[in-house]
Amino acid sequence: MPRLALYALAVCVLAIAAAVVSFARGSLLGIVWILIAGISSNMAWYYLRKARADRATTHEGEGATG
Repeated sequence: MPRLALYALAVCVLAIAAAVVSFARGSLLGIVWILIAGISSNMAWYYLRKARADRATTHEGEGATG
């Protein structure tokens, strides 16, 4: 798993935890944490797909020259 995807996933998990704590305390600031979790999860998916596409391109290039 790419390092940036892991960082984005960690941010997502921490943002969800912060949202839960925020809502439990009765604060509406949890809405902001939910939005941050959504953005970071999209970033994690992007970096995972990008790594898979790069790997597939690398393997195609090796097969064509070999």
